[in-house]
Amino acid sequence: MNPQVDLTNCDREPIHVPGSIQPFGFLLTVLSDFSICIASENVGHHLGRDGADVIQRPLDEVLSPAAIKAIRARIDHLTGPDAVERIFGLTLTAGGKPFDLAIHFSGAYLIIEGEPSIAEPDVNSGELVRLMLGRVRKTRSMTELAQEAARQLKTLTGFDRVMVYRFHADGSGEVMAEVAGGGLEPFLGLHYPASDIPRQARILYQRNWLRIISDINAPATLLLSAPTHTATLLDLSMSVLRSVSPIHIEYLRNMGVGASMSVSILREGKLWGLFACHHYSPRHISFERRTAAELFGQMFSFILEGREREVDINYESRAHQVQERLMEIAATHAHSSGAIADFVEDYRKMIECDGVAVWSDGHVTLSGATPTQDEVKEVVQFVNRTSPGRICATSEIAKLYASGEAFRDRAAGFLAIPISRTPRDCLIFFRREQARSVKWAGDPNKSYSEGPLGPRLTPRKSFEIWQETVRGQSTPWTSADLRIAESLRITLLEVILQLADLAARERRTAQERQELMVAELNHRVRNILSLVRGLVNQSKSTTNSAEEFASVLGGRIQALARAHDQITSLNWAPAALRALVESEAGAYLGDRAGRVSMGGPDVALDPKAFSTMALVVHEMMTNSAKYGALADSTGKVEVSWRLDANSSLIIDWSESGGPPVQPPSRRGFGTTIIERSIPFDLNGDAELRFDLLGVQAKFTIPANYVEVVSLMTPSQQQREAEQAPEPGLSGTALIVEDNLIIAMSAEVILLEAGARHVETAANVKEAMASIDRAVPSFALLDLNLGAENSIAVGRRLQDLKVPFIFATGYGERAPIPAELGKVPVIQKPYTDDTIQAALRKLKLTKATEPA
Repeated sequence: MNPQVDLTNCDREPIHVPGSIQPFGFLLTVLSDFSICIASENVGHHLGRDGADVIQRPLDEVLSPAAIKAIRARIDHLTGPDAVERIFGLTLTAGGKPFDLAIHFSGAYLIIEGEPSIAEPDVNSGELVRLMLGRVRKTRSMTELAQEAARQLKTLTGFDRVMVYRFHADGSGEVMAEVAGGGLEPFLGLHYPASDIPRQARILYQRNWLRIISDINAPATLLLSAPTHTATLLDLSMSVLRSVSPIHIEYLRNMGVGASMSVSILREGKLWGLFACHHYSPRHISFERRTAAELFGQMFSFILEGREREVDINYESRAHQVQERLMEIAATHAHSSGAIADFVEDYRKMIECDGVAVWSDGHVTLSGATPTQDEVKEVVQFVNRTSPGRICATSEIAKLYASGEAFRDRAAGFLAIPISRTPRDCLIFFRREQARSVKWAGDPNKSYSEGPLGPRLTPRKSFEIWQETVRGQSTPWTSADLRIAESLRITLLEVILQLADLAARERRTAQERQELMVAELNHRVRNILSLVRGLVNQSKSTTNSAEEFASVLGGRIQALARAHDQITSLNWAPAALRALVESEAGAYLGDRAGRVSMGGPDVALDPKAFSTMALVVHEMMTNSAKYGALADSTGKVEVSWRLDANSSLIIDWSESGGPPVQPPSRRGFGTTIIERSIPFDLNGDAELRFDLLGVQAKFTIPANYVEVVSLMTPSQQQREAEQAPEPGLSGTALIVEDNLIIAMSAEVILLEAGARHVETAANVKEAMASIDRAVPSFALLDLNLGAENSIAVGRRLQDLKVPFIFATGYGERAPIPAELGKVPVIQKPYTDDTIQAALRKLKLTKATEPA
């Protein structure tokens, strides 16, 4: 039987045409005893049985035992009211073709939907989604996030147009991101009235994530049911095959759309928006690829929710920081009324606004763009009458408070916070009017006459841009604004009611902090004095005169001071070894510092190691200047360093060309510093040899004190940035590649190289069609495309004078004809370096790019 279904009673549950499904699949409805009671009339086309014959048969007479066993196993996983399980590539009948199944419960019925499997051996849905999410996570702003998500979904599905459609509070929607094929009219920035997506449809979008219409002109397949069961009672809200309202089909026809798909975007379980995919001819994609798109939509929803929550958290965190400072300062005020009014500028830093008014003890304090004092008094009276003791907020003041029409140009929206137990104290934030032009896809206020489908409205036929200027509204107050307002209200109550307690607590905290700082300062001063005392005692015992004592002691203290300056200038961060040696050479040798050569990787030393090495290098430099290679005019010192296999730093000191060296007759304090400081302080090694031809030393500093760094100065970095070649691409780039994952990787490289848009084609036919739609400015052609090659595409691009490069995995064996012999050929896999090298061969720069 072909049931007639009442489509008007949708208030209880949103049911879209439960009496029919889309023709590319079949549907079986079974009871708890696994007997079939409802089936689609096209089941015979898919399973080789007449649709009417299937009704009232046991399931095991229609499907194979193995298929039934697989379905039973999945039923146990159906948890929750809207759960749907999927099985891919299941053979339903003996010797039959594989099918993809969707299984879910609808009341007392078990719904089994199937569609023929589409073999895609080179598609790994999990890997695709992982790569797509990796691209999306690299974005920064919300606009970039939405745009990149639309681009990734277009690459996955191949639809002509993919939009990110966001709902506003009034139910209208806006296209906030769009990726469309060349030659298509852009929809970016257009607004659509709430009536375009009615309430019933939004509830369905919130319940199930993906909806596809492969061909809007395909006739629906009706459902057949047993006499004891009727399809009118069947809720197909969670069906993947359910037909859509003919109103929606007519709407899509009016837009010229041949196929569509939507993927829901939810935030905190509520419908935030949609990925709206349009194709201008019939298009069907496999169930597995649709599942990947659905998973991507779910993961994108989590990322979006996290990004928006992160923005809110940062906003609220800044507000809380101001709030904490406000509490600290307010604690010193003698009277609560002064504490409230004196912080009017701080309030403006907490919540984004254009002005603030404080009403306290009968006085008004204003800051920024606000109504007059008399107008504020009237607003306070209105708030206390209509919302006593509660936060009140509106972005369109004239709708809530009629007298606000007089000052809506200065304050179109307000947020009022009561700040005392009595109704006379109030804090009000104001926002200016944000006059804006909204571009609608057709007149949103247009009324429509009754259509041919019964007592309902017909869909819009005109999608021409209709512009409206919206006035009298401010930027809406967000949930984050309201949370901050509530927190501020509590804070101000605490300031008023517990002022004395807060002040005492802050004083105790300040005293404890001061005692801790004094203790830390005392500790540091004692350490410094102990070190200086040790240097004095040791230097005194190794010198023969007061002048020599003063010189030696002064030099050692200066070495420590220079090291300390270098460390503290970097906020006690690791400091460069090269800078240490240069500093000692320059400070002690003056114009002889050029006779000290240095070489080694850019490394920095931990502050403790840096201070220790400062004394060691100072003693080495002093001894060389007095007795070693630097004592005359011919000697040289070479200081080199390297990292060994354990990442420890090896420093070699080599003197040559100076007077003959004699080992010292006794070990002085300087020699002791050289030989024992590094082993004692750093657990490293030190070796000092007095060779006849020059002093040789080797020092080893453990890896935990060493850090490899880039010592490029800011000016050097700026010069390198200025000299770096700019991206050589712009406009649209074409990729011809038969492997989707490889194409996605190449797409990212071309975008980073400067391309504003990238079209992808998997074969010669698609590539030629893309060129016909819009001539690209550059192309990357995979030479071998399965059973064909891209030579024909290359010839077409050469005729159009479009620069391009070939890519191949066959090296020099690539069959490139003579007329294309000058085209650069790169080896797979694609990398930034190989593509950039090819672009340089083509001499593609911004100055020489094709128009």
